[in-house]
Amino acid sequence: MDKQTTFDFVVAANRLPVDAVEREDGEVEWRRSPGGLVTAMDSVMRGRDGAWVGWAGTPGEAPAPFESEGMWLHPVPVSAEEIEHYYEGFSNDTLWPIYHDVIVPARFRRTWWHAYRRVNERFAEAVCEVAAKGATVWVHDYQLQLVPELVRERRPDVRIGWFNHIPFPPVELFAQLPWRAPLLRGLLGADYLGFQRTADAQNFVRACRSYLGATTKGDRVTLPAEDGQPTRTVRASAVPISIDVASLTELARSESVQQRAQEIRASLGDPKTLLLGVDRLDYTKGIRHRLKAYEELFEDGALSCPDVTLVQVATPSRERVDAYKRLRTQIETTVGRINGTYSTVGATAVHYLHQSYDRAEMAALYLAADVMLVTPLRDGMNLVAKEYVACRHDLGGALVLSEFTGAYHELSQAFICNPHDIEGLKQTIMRAITGDERTKRRMMSALRKRVTHNDVTRWANHFLANLEASPEKPA
Repeated sequence: MDKQTTFDFVVAANRLPVDAVEREDGEVEWRRSPGGLVTAMDSVMRGRDGAWVGWAGTPGEAPAPFESEGMWLHPVPVSAEEIEHYYEGFSNDTLWPIYHDVIVPARFRRTWWHAYRRVNERFAEAVCEVAAKGATVWVHDYQLQLVPELVRERRPDVRIGWFNHIPFPPVELFAQLPWRAPLLRGLLGADYLGFQRTADAQNFVRACRSYLGATTKGDRVTLPAEDGQPTRTVRASAVPISIDVASLTELARSESVQQRAQEIRASLGDPKTLLLGVDRLDYTKGIRHRLKAYEELFEDGALSCPDVTLVQVATPSRERVDAYKRLRTQIETTVGRINGTYSTVGATAVHYLHQSYDRAEMAALYLAADVMLVTPLRDGMNLVAKEYVACRHDLGGALVLSEFTGAYHELSQAFICNPHDIEGLKQTIMRAITGDERTKRRMMSALRKRVTHNDVTRWANHFLANLEASPEKPA
């Protein structure tokens, strides 16, 4: 291990911010991961004397701790069975459905819960190992909801914050969880809890009142003294996450990205209108509803090839979970039907891309697209919407945005839709396509002002100020 073994700032997340990549010579190198959390936290960690605790992405023993781009990375081992039970099982087949309106049914397995508890304990031990006396610990997301309490039991000297990147469910849905009480107690080990929306924070406060008998007042939760422990008050409020707007705008302004955007349009046959969807292949993202609306617009004669084409990027996700396997089959069948019916020789109705792309390619796609379709059925924030706006320095394009995203509460000047209402979604898409160009430029200008003001640095500073002042509000 390096000379320095403890740090004043510690981040804990399910994954490390890097992926292991094998080079041609057989050696393994670590490259930055493309995920939204990593991108958001990059500017937060930059210049800090900090450590990041997380799983390295491969089953079995963890690599030795190492330094990467000025950050100390402390891998946590997760076995193949724990990946199946803790991650694919409890995190993504139990918690994820409950936290996303039970779009698909949640499954409850006691073995999954035991694995979740065991892995959370391992994360807590790793955090305590690298945290200096009085350190600030920032725990992220639904996979690590027990970590705050487990760290507090071991290290009462540290300051603990937790941020939820996904929605927090209403009490009526959270009630289904057999382990609702220990999950709430786990979270209340933190000093401050951050959520994407005010409604999410309120849902959490109500759950504490309903299932722990806690006293609540506004955004504060007070746990009664028990087992010799003093009364504790925790604050829970909304701190919507954002993106590094400046770096993304700079990337989109680069000559290489602008040239690539022109190449993309040319390779698609220079359609009059290019629509774009960029999502993880997840049932919460509303991809099937989006394709249904798009198909009906062709059926109605409102759209036709070669004038219009849709590029749908569907990043692979949780491919061993049954619900995701079924979703992929359904989407690929729908894409095949649309293309078989409405494509022409030399012009394709839907270009479906089941793969990941780097930031430069994504920026070029955003610049190329006339209409961005962000239509989740439920989403914590959806940073793609903000990325699209950040890249449109030309004030071109139009954003169609679901009212069930966290981003809707900040980007209400977009073309807003209810993705469950297929007829309404069709009308919204057509308004985005045919709307007055000057009006659309004014809308994009307003969106860009909002995104630029609430960038990732502001988000991080707001969260850390709340954490430092909790249970009071920062001055």
